[in-house]
Amino acid sequence: MRKTAIVFVAVAASLGLAACSEKTQEHAESTVEAAGDDVQGALAGATTAADDSARAISEAADRGAAAVGNAADKAVQGAAGAAGELGRKVENEAARVEARAQNEPVDKAKAD
Repeated sequence: MRKTAIVFVAVAASLGLAACSEKTQEHAESTVEAAGDDVQGALAGATTAADDSARAISEAADRGAAAVGNAADKAVQGAAGAAGELGRKVENEAARVEARAQNEPVDKAKAD
C-alpha cells in the first residue's frame, strides 16, 4: 500500500509538472506571438515614417530647386537687361569719341 501511495504521489506530481510545463509553454508561445506582433507593428510604423520623411524631403527639395531656378531666371533677365543698357551706353560713348576725333557734331539721339 505504501508503494502504491508513493507511485500515486509521483504520478500526481508528474502530471502537475506536465500541466505546469504545458501552461508555461502556452504562455511563452503567446508572449512570443505578442512580441512578434509588436515588432511587426513597430516595423510597419517605422517604414511608414521613413516613407513620409522621404516624400517630405523630396517635396522640399523640389520646392527649393524651383525657387533657385526662379531666382536664377530673374538674375539672368536682370543681367541681360543691364548688359543691353551697358552696350547701348558703350556704343553711344564710342560714337562721341569718334565724332570728337573727327571734329564732327555728335547726333543727339545717339549720344543719349
